[in-house]
Amino acid sequence: MHFLTDAQRDLQARAKALSDTYVKDMAAELDRTEQYPWDTTKKLAEAGFMGMTIPKEYGGQGLGYLDTVLVIEQMGRNCGVTARIVVEANMGGIGAIMAYGSEEQKKLVAPYVLAGDKPAICITEPAAGSAATEMTTTAEKVDGGFRLNGTKHWITGGGVSKVHLIFARVVENGEDLGIGGFIAIRGEDEGLVVGDREPSMGLRAIPETQLHFQDLFLPDARAVTLPNGYRKGFAALMNAYNAQRVGAATVAHGIAQGAYERAVDFVKTREQFGRPIAEFQGLQWMLADMSTGLAAAQALIYKAAMGTGGQFPDMQDAAQAKIFASDNAIKVTGDALQLHGAMGYSRNLPMERMCRDARMFTIGGGTGQMLRNQVASSLLGMKLPQTRAGHLKLAAE
Repeated sequence: MHFLTDAQRDLQARAKALSDTYVKDMAAELDRTEQYPWDTTKKLAEAGFMGMTIPKEYGGQGLGYLDTVLVIEQMGRNCGVTARIVVEANMGGIGAIMAYGSEEQKKLVAPYVLAGDKPAICITEPAAGSAATEMTTTAEKVDGGFRLNGTKHWITGGGVSKVHLIFARVVENGEDLGIGGFIAIRGEDEGLVVGDREPSMGLRAIPETQLHFQDLFLPDARAVTLPNGYRKGFAALMNAYNAQRVGAATVAHGIAQGAYERAVDFVKTREQFGRPIAEFQGLQWMLADMSTGLAAAQALIYKAAMGTGGQFPDMQDAAQAKIFASDNAIKVTGDALQLHGAMGYSRNLPMERMCRDARMFTIGGGTGQMLRNQVASSLLGMKLPQTRAGHLKLAAE
């Protein structure tokens, strides 16, 4: 990309070097054992890839989302797990805390992340997935703080993350005040209990678990003060989540890019009918389509990462990037496996792992269908309610 600065090109080259050596060699074993890559996170921290977006006054580098995307992209070419760790160490929960948190909160969490912690953002519940505002986890106001009770599900990093940003419904004197964010530290705050791990199809080395909050007391200093208060708290927290979606799009794109590169190398050397299969036009067209899709996905991702008019990427840009990049990743990884034939279907090559890993990104962080609703709502300048009552109210108006 011609618009990258020299510093960004250097960052990209350093990320590629680490990915093509250490990360590439570890990826298959991580998938097989399903063990969290502690050694990898140490390498990422040593390279300065954890907490890149944390401001310099808290020990970080104060880099932007495009810088982070450049690193995620390179890690994803070889290991979706590693790429996802980089996302969550620079976007999502840590981004929200750095934007909305107090000085005390920023100073609390920054050292964990810079040392290699992958923060967990806790939104989804067993009965509140796409309908996240229907969460039932409560933060009851009590003397000196809040007492949290409830259950979260599909929490990425459950049992390994130290820092947790918890979305909960704030209740005071029986009144529902809206949704707030609360910081908990695993191992230090009693009442944060790690539940069952979900056996997942891909990205297996990062645990997806339930988290139970059992009278989890957090002092007032752990409540993140949100702009416009609790009534609009969910909107503020989800605004920060736009960066996480750009990161998820980038992981999907990186996985697809890695699969495409392997497919190009393979068709040049694989011979059938007395010649390299790269000479067959049908396969050439597949590669051309894969390359075109990758170029389009990258352009959308870079646009979203660069177009921050405020603290976070634009909602529509982030949604469009994730919609396209995640769908394209499924297609590209599937075509790359097809080009490898039976060898692609074997676990001796990374193609089948890449297909499994890519499949996550049309679901996690906002399904492709929900994000399309958001884009349409923005394009039309209309509120498009999901509930039946909401549709009836809109029709009556």
